[in-house]
Amino acid sequence: MAIKRGSKVDQSFSSASMTDLMFLLLVFLLMATTLINPNAIKVVLPKSSNQLKEKAITTVTIQKTASGVNYYVETQPVANLEELERTLRARLEGQHEPTVSIHCDKSVIVDEFVKVSEIGRANGYRMLLATQP
Repeated sequence: MAIKRGSKVDQSFSSASMTDLMFLLLVFLLMATTLINPNAIKVVLPKSSNQLKEKAITTVTIQKTASGVNYYVETQPVANLEELERTLRARLEGQHEPTVSIHCDKSVIVDEFVKVSEIGRANGYRMLLATQP
């Protein structure tokens, strides 16, 4: 006499809940990545280990003193922003994608850095902000 089992195990698999989980995971990852980097501004910063492929052609130094702010192109002092622009144009004339590294003292206000970077943007220079190693 053959004995039959009363309950058979159903071997089918429902993937409906899996698609819901994948959708929720996708939504979570999209939201998390936007919260991590909301503006996604691309800024070129030099590495302190000096591993840039292309080194700066020249440097501009901004130094704060008791009498005001001093500008230097390499080690040559420059009187004001107009002379700084003239010196950079003369030094970088004919260069393909000229790169300028800005060495800015910690105590210099951001306004001075912005003025120098605007000179670079107006003339089509690639500007780098130097950092401490």
